[in-house]
Amino acid sequence: MIPSQRLYWLLLLGMIIALLLAVVFNQPSSIWGTLGFDAIVLSLAVWDGRRVKPYRVTVTRYPLHRLSIGRDNPVVLSVRSRSSSAQIRLRDHYPLEFDVSTPTLSAKLEPNHTQDFTYTVHPKSRGEYQWGDIQVRQRGRWGLAWLDWTIPASQTVAVYPDLLGLRELSIRLTLENTGTMRQARRLGTGTEFAELREYGVGDDTRLIDWKATARRSRPLIRVLEPEREQTLIILLDRGRLMTAQVQGLKRFDWGLNATLSLALAGLNRGDRVGIGVFDREVTRWIPPERGQHQLSKLIERLTPIQPVLLEPDYFGAVTRLVNQQTRRALVVLITDIVDVTASAELLSAMGRLTPRYLPFCVTLRDPQVDTIAHTRTSDIETTYSRAVALDLIAQRQVAFAQLKQKGVLVLDAPANQISEQLVNRYLQLKARSLL
Repeated sequence: MIPSQRLYWLLLLGMIIALLLAVVFNQPSSIWGTLGFDAIVLSLAVWDGRRVKPYRVTVTRYPLHRLSIGRDNPVVLSVRSRSSSAQIRLRDHYPLEFDVSTPTLSAKLEPNHTQDFTYTVHPKSRGEYQWGDIQVRQRGRWGLAWLDWTIPASQTVAVYPDLLGLRELSIRLTLENTGTMRQARRLGTGTEFAELREYGVGDDTRLIDWKATARRSRPLIRVLEPEREQTLIILLDRGRLMTAQVQGLKRFDWGLNATLSLALAGLNRGDRVGIGVFDREVTRWIPPERGQHQLSKLIERLTPIQPVLLEPDYFGAVTRLVNQQTRRALVVLITDIVDVTASAELLSAMGRLTPRYLPFCVTLRDPQVDTIAHTRTSDIETTYSRAVALDLIAQRQVAFAQLKQKGVLVLDAPANQISEQLVNRYLQLKARSLL
């Protein structure tokens, strides 16, 4: 039993009564009067707390599925009252490493009523975490005490990459494929025949199928779509630069989210997708395959990987790729660049992939550097920080220019926007049949 605020106010009232008794009568009368009053109040409080037991609410936590890193994941508690109204406070013992929207939930329930309470947790690291029990407090009818008890609900919960983002991307790609959004199947944006449809004003006359037109006695045109069953290889760096914190997550986690998003887009477009993760050596190699089962395999095998404080061996990763993949493929390397000198090995390794493959270098920029570089300054310290940020951006641009001279495609985007921009760029490459 836990005393309520009302009980403390009544005990304070007892002190005021004691002073009045001391003034009107005498000190012994004041003491005995106060003791009697406090005894009555405390007895009522104990009785009030015990009366809650037959009417205790029932609390259950909805099953916790796989949580997504860097996202607000909802957690739902279902509460059912009995034949009496209930004023309650709930505290779920979530992992302390998580940010939470509402640590304590409070509400008043009507008799025989069920209500769901939702709060969100924001994980910042992948892995397995222990979720604790649920602590419940229910106030007595007189409001003098709270009955406190714990509901066993401990479980182990796994935090995965951004599965919520993958679900949203899957819906978007499905809508595009079914024709609700026809961005990926506009006329002339592909090489494979998809369907015939009637000619419309503004359509390209070069796409008219004259044989079909003669048979149907009305003009028909060929609708083309990007070629399928191509190969996409993603090389994900997990070396020293990928351990840095960017926008609340490690740069590697942003890269892993982008890797899975691109893999989902490739599999959705019918391509074979393979992934290699490397530092000083290729620590994980998943051969390219087609089909949605490949995405589940990628998620399960890539989720446990963490970045390490090692310099990556770009030549070793590219050599492994060349030995494993002999056919032409789109090779996407996700990493970061400092300057030409520090990234000399990366530039040489990417140049080695041309012209046999289509190399694509993707770098994850820190948005805070952009903010500092484009913010006006008024003192020496901030001016120095801005000069350093501008120099970093300039050095990166020099490295990107050298990559482009070698025939390497380049995408440099803020880490928190990389997934969407990378998928859009991939869809553009498919539409233009560059592979």
